[in-house]
Amino acid sequence: MLDRAETADAQGRIALGPPVAVVDIGSNSVRLVAYEGLSRAPTPIYHEKTLCGLGRGVSTTGRLPQEGVDKALAALRRFRALCDTLRVAEVQVIATAAARQATNGPEFLAAAEAAIGAPITLLSGRREAELSALGVVAGIHSPDGVVGDLGGGSLEIVEVKGRKVGAGKSLPLGGLSLMDLSGKSPKKAQALVRDALKSSKPLQKLAGRTFYAVGGTWRALARLHMSQRYYPLRVMHNYAIPARDAMDFVRLVEAVDAEALISIADVSAARRPLLAYGAAALEEIIRVAKPAQIVISALGVREGLLYERLDAAERALDPLIVSASELNVLRSRAPAHGEELFAWTGEFLASTHFSESPDEARLRHAACLLSDIGWRAHPDYRGEQSLNIIANAAFVGIDHPGRAFLALATAYRHTGIDRDPSPQVRGLVGSRMLDRARVLGAAFRVAYVVSAAMPGVLPVTPLVCRKDRAILTLPKRLAALGNDRLFGRLRQLARLIGREPEIAVEGN
Repeated sequence: MLDRAETADAQGRIALGPPVAVVDIGSNSVRLVAYEGLSRAPTPIYHEKTLCGLGRGVSTTGRLPQEGVDKALAALRRFRALCDTLRVAEVQVIATAAARQATNGPEFLAAAEAAIGAPITLLSGRREAELSALGVVAGIHSPDGVVGDLGGGSLEIVEVKGRKVGAGKSLPLGGLSLMDLSGKSPKKAQALVRDALKSSKPLQKLAGRTFYAVGGTWRALARLHMSQRYYPLRVMHNYAIPARDAMDFVRLVEAVDAEALISIADVSAARRPLLAYGAAALEEIIRVAKPAQIVISALGVREGLLYERLDAAERALDPLIVSASELNVLRSRAPAHGEELFAWTGEFLASTHFSESPDEARLRHAACLLSDIGWRAHPDYRGEQSLNIIANAAFVGIDHPGRAFLALATAYRHTGIDRDPSPQVRGLVGSRMLDRARVLGAAFRVAYVVSAAMPGVLPVTPLVCRKDRAILTLPKRLAALGNDRLFGRLRQLARLIGREPEIAVEGN
């Protein structure tokens, strides 16, 4: 096997450096997220939040509640100790709506800085909106729509298209604010949202596009929606809900007791009272702006901060390929084989009748990098384990159908194309993606038998289609590889694409 560090360098893997952390002092929660390092696809190594309710009552009293302040300071002291334990090199600390709106905000921030042992940046509403949008840019492939970050004290709205971020707007429509201003009436809260949204220019450009929902309350609503549908994945990031479906669901949440909803136990007791207000805000956004779908983004302000620190070359990297490369280096027998497999399958597909879009090519690239991550499992369970790892991995830059495609292609590589590794996951992809996953999985099976997942073999054993034949060519020095097992796998692949199999030896 190759030296993993050398392989990583040859593939351009980013040196992550020491862990970094972001502490977010929000209106509802105080949260620590420590990341493995500063990268285009940062991986959290520790995540903890405390629901302090700092913004509770601020809209009516103008002050942070003492109970919330005490909880927040205790959490910050704990986070400081955790960062020392994790050997975090740098901690960025930010505070948002509650701290900037309260009259005792400056006093609290001074105590908070002493507790966390680091300077705190108090974000303006526009700056908070910008960072939320950058978080979506960092985690969603080619976003196009409007980002809405619903916190406890405010709602930030900002347009995003590709890597371009528009001017943000902050509205006093956070869950806690709506609860206070409406006198705990979701119906009155809905009217408050309706009035405030009239002046929101970004929402005027949302019709037929995507609304990217950021924030814990909207994630909790999406988790409940998943449970109502018995959705096969539990990955929140990039979970998409058609706008009409979302409208029906939020009306249900507003109409019934939250405790009666399926899987309400998955939502913390402290957050449950805010569900109806998050639902009311989302209903009005759908009614006013008419988006085509709601997409949940697990990345927001914190990841926007990290993305902003990257240089232009690092920002241009594809986070899906970065994540797949990391997993390839950590779990594959010989990581360099993944890139060779990408080139080998590319040459093969180019010789067939299959067309391939740029998005399909990037998915194939990721699938090749992930094709051998399950090799340490028992042979009978490699397909199942690979499917579960990939389907539920902390990838960004990929939607759920794409995630299912990667999982299926890798599972077929181990189980064969005649078995159905997961009817539930298969249901997330369309017929074209399913067909391509089976073809790619069958090609992986040929590549494995000819190369043993080691580098240096695939570049000299091309597989191409000529007329009605799928021809695998072996150099004379590797002619002995051409046995019945290899031919059987080649025949299975050839039948999928309507060809006859042939193994040729150079010079013969």
